[in-house]
Amino acid sequence: MVDSVNSSTAGSSATSALTSSSADIGATQDRFLKLLVTQMKNQDPLNPLDNAQVTSQMAQLSTVTGIDKLNSTVQALSSSMLASQSLQAVSMIGHVAQTDGDSMELTNGKAYGGVELSQPADKVTVKITDASGVAVRTLQLGAQDTGIVDFAWDGMTDSGSAAADGQYTFTVAAELAGKTTDATTLSYGLVNSVAQSSSGVTVNIGNQGEVGLNTIRKIL
Repeated sequence: MVDSVNSSTAGSSATSALTSSSADIGATQDRFLKLLVTQMKNQDPLNPLDNAQVTSQMAQLSTVTGIDKLNSTVQALSSSMLASQSLQAVSMIGHVAQTDGDSMELTNGKAYGGVELSQPADKVTVKITDASGVAVRTLQLGAQDTGIVDFAWDGMTDSGSAAADGQYTFTVAAELAGKTTDATTLSYGLVNSVAQSSSGVTVNIGNQGEVGLNTIRKIL
């Protein structure tokens, strides 16, 4: 319901923007014509305005009017796109999303994460730490190709005991021929809500909080 209201509000804002812009353009034209008429009425009879001057001023008005109309059209399209994105994002609520992040939630002995590699790696290591920053498990993912690599943690620590359910973070180290390569950590979380603001559409995902719609890699 909230998202429907937001979309409706965005549509109304776009219409208001167009109406307001049209009124501004009309006011600008009126002021210009009044000034031009006043200028012509008070011109020096011995040195009247020539056609080139009048034409030049009219051309300037046409240019300003055209720019104003273009700006209002772009603003309306932007508002419409935000409303459309909000409606599309609503369908994500209740689904698990993968986005940039280094957090993972251990539930019933299971947790999931992901890694994005910019190039192949012959060694990928994931280190999982608890809330206090203590390393509890190191996972060796072996050689991997370029792209997104998903992994699962069974909740067991390096010492062989079961870790307590809760929030954990992880880091990734990737190597190719002994040299470090770029690796981006990816988190999974449940989409709780969608919001729209002047900065764009954001999605609330589990313990990651508000994230930009453009950071979501996939929806499960």
